[in-house]
Amino acid sequence: MKKIFFIALTLSLLGCNLSNSIIAQAAESVEITGKLAQKFAAGIKEADLKTHLYIIASDEFEGRNTGEPGQKLAAEYLKNFYVEKNIASPLGENNYFQIISKEHLQRNLKPSENVVAFIKGSKYPNEILVISAHYDHLGIDADGEIFNGADDDGSGTVAVMAIAEAFQKAVEEGNGPKRSILFLHVTGEEKGLLGSKYYVNFPIFPLKNTVANLNIDMIGRTDPAHENNPNYIYLIGSDKLSTELHNLSEEINNKFTKLDLDYTYNLDSDPNRFYYRSDHYNFAKNNIPVIFYFNGTHENYHRISDTPDKINYELLEKRTKLVFYTAWEIANRENRIKVD
Repeated sequence: MKKIFFIALTLSLLGCNLSNSIIAQAAESVEITGKLAQKFAAGIKEADLKTHLYIIASDEFEGRNTGEPGQKLAAEYLKNFYVEKNIASPLGENNYFQIISKEHLQRNLKPSENVVAFIKGSKYPNEILVISAHYDHLGIDADGEIFNGADDDGSGTVAVMAIAEAFQKAVEEGNGPKRSILFLHVTGEEKGLLGSKYYVNFPIFPLKNTVANLNIDMIGRTDPAHENNPNYIYLIGSDKLSTELHNLSEEINNKFTKLDLDYTYNLDSDPNRFYYRSDHYNFAKNNIPVIFYFNGTHENYHRISDTPDKINYELLEKRTKLVFYTAWEIANRENRIKVD
């Protein structure tokens, strides 16, 4: 009798331990974005962002005007970065340029190119998250003054580079994203969202497979409304097509970056209509959920004084990490973002 009781007790304890183990594993799997994501987010550093931005927004790049030599130099710089970091092109081999011919640009513009890099998903490779920023700017004025465009949108450009590098490090350590990620540097934004328009008209991957677009356009400065509280970011469009995306974004920020998320420019009544004024809108028009990350305008917006010495690099790092954590969650969750 005692032997039977002992066996029963042992089986009961084993069953309990097994049950607890299953519960623990389930709890762990629910936390998609946690310590592992933090490990790779730690590689996003203000010093690296600053190094790249001082080059992207240098006089050498001549304001990166669409189709002009400075924009071509910037495109080569981005390509060389992705080659050096061993991040592949979705176009194959050493081709990182999605060429845009004159017929798809304004009459006075020379041919230009989007710069694209790609990390293939481990579980859902045909589902694509697009992380975008425009790398063009206004060029040189009639007096020979250069519009360096450090915040607009050098800040977004270097953020995408840093996010790509963080994901690549995860890949190299066996923790690559479940979904594929396209890193899209678009040209011609200042001329009318031309690069992103070209991409959605001639997508590298079917738009029906694109789960979301996280678009970064100006995240290195503060605007007058937040001069006493720089710990913020404007979010635009997060709830326009997907309640799930909006809620996910809120939860990720509350957990990791704790920025004040300002939705002033997300209101339909906003007279600035920023929702329609950056590259995410071409994705939103195609029913793809979007978030536009934006610091608002400031006294140097579209002026020759938008230079890299005015960037708040600590804040740029924090905002870049918010996009990274959000991307990690979207790329690794079991189900793709729902459009509602």
